[in-house]
Amino acid sequence: MGARASASATIVSPALLSACLVVFCLVCSFNEGYASGERATVETHTIQVSSLLPSSICSPATQALDKKSSLRVVHKHGPCSQLHQDKANIPTHAEILLKDEARVKSIRSKLAKNLGHSTNIDQSDATNLPAKDGRVVGAGNYVVTVGLGTPKKDLTLIFDTGSDITWTQCQPCARSCYKQQDQIFAPSLSSTYSNISCTSTTCSSLTSATGNTPGCSSTACVYGIQYGDSSFSVGFFAKEKLSLTPTDVFDDFLFGCGQNNQGLFGRAAGLLGLGRDKLSLTSQTAFKYKKFFSYCLPSTSSSTGFLSFGYSGVPKSVRFTTLSTISQSSSFYGINIIAISVGGKRLPISASVFTSGGAIIDSGTVITRLPPTAYSALSSEFRKLMRQYPMAQPLSILDTCYDLTKYSSVDVPTISFFFGGGVEVPLAPKGILYASSVSQVCLAFAGNGDDTDIGIFGNTQQKTLQVVYDGAGGKLGFATGGCT
Repeated sequence: MGARASASATIVSPALLSACLVVFCLVCSFNEGYASGERATVETHTIQVSSLLPSSICSPATQALDKKSSLRVVHKHGPCSQLHQDKANIPTHAEILLKDEARVKSIRSKLAKNLGHSTNIDQSDATNLPAKDGRVVGAGNYVVTVGLGTPKKDLTLIFDTGSDITWTQCQPCARSCYKQQDQIFAPSLSSTYSNISCTSTTCSSLTSATGNTPGCSSTACVYGIQYGDSSFSVGFFAKEKLSLTPTDVFDDFLFGCGQNNQGLFGRAAGLLGLGRDKLSLTSQTAFKYKKFFSYCLPSTSSSTGFLSFGYSGVPKSVRFTTLSTISQSSSFYGINIIAISVGGKRLPISASVFTSGGAIIDSGTVITRLPPTAYSALSSEFRKLMRQYPMAQPLSILDTCYDLTKYSSVDVPTISFFFGGGVEVPLAPKGILYASSVSQVCLAFAGNGDDTDIGIFGNTQQKTLQVVYDGAGGKLGFATGGCT
């Protein structure tokens, strides 16, 4: 009886045996994946290849824009921008990335510069700075339109979190002005324009904002700013009425009225400085906006985003990380990168790799720059998970590129950044890839020369995120799905 009981215990029904075999096979395949260094599941985005290239038609974002304290953001070379009319001067992708390198070098130089040993502007007036062969500023792709003067004149300006001084070209362009789309601002036609005295403390404060000691023309303060290459603006430092929106108007706004300007600024009229210095737009409007602003950069150059000032329109889903100070008197917004994940898996990068050089977020840098140790880990994992797609030739600084001409859609591994305070920021699909054509679609990251070089979280990675700057609170926030 006992023997028969033991025998019957070993009898397995065919249905149960079949189920066990299925489970066993699943376990085998699960373990095989791990044995070959892969995970059972990889988080991916399915991307339509045709969507990687911008349309020739402007498709404004569907989100409602709070016009009270918001400006429409457009890509300066896209069909939503009036600057797009100058199609002959739209740069190639190689030229854009070359300009980006110039900007990164400029940022490194600015951070390394001892402000106590700034360059003097010792010319007797604003027009005598020697003209140079102006090439590129590399200072951002995105523009907004604001009003200046009385009566108000609309000007299209590049907005830039890495710059402090707001400036525009001014008549009579005593030395040189580059071509711009808008009519050049004429201070003589405005009833609210006035120059700043060169003996004032306001004039002397230009040193920290520009890295140059201001000059003097008669009694007028002269500013000068250079961008690390041959682009520059020199002119009178002045105050004027600034109309950000029909309801948000600021008297006595300090800005540069450029009399000698060189560089290819994409036919924009100048720059809108959103940095951390006391002369930036952010600081000058702090009494109203408390140094609080946010923006969303559109997914393609054929769509639109926004730049908003103040607390309105910030979603409850925003998650904040603490801003860091990169260097004394730095105008840049420092961030603490903790980790990066690819396909849902955190890369094995030591935290010290990110802290050795520090990092900033910058609206004007196109491609995110990472410590070479971190970039090597990122590109290696990305290549492994994209190995089913044929690779293509590198594009300038981008060395991980694919030829997708034979595909209508592709599965691209997700990428997330982790910042201080446990804040995870998943990148939009358009924030992962940079496409010059369907035959050359590249991972939109580049490595620095050394782990001690400054890291930069660039504007490609910021696409569709609502990026929230709380300057007074020392915080930076992110919310997904800010614009399309």
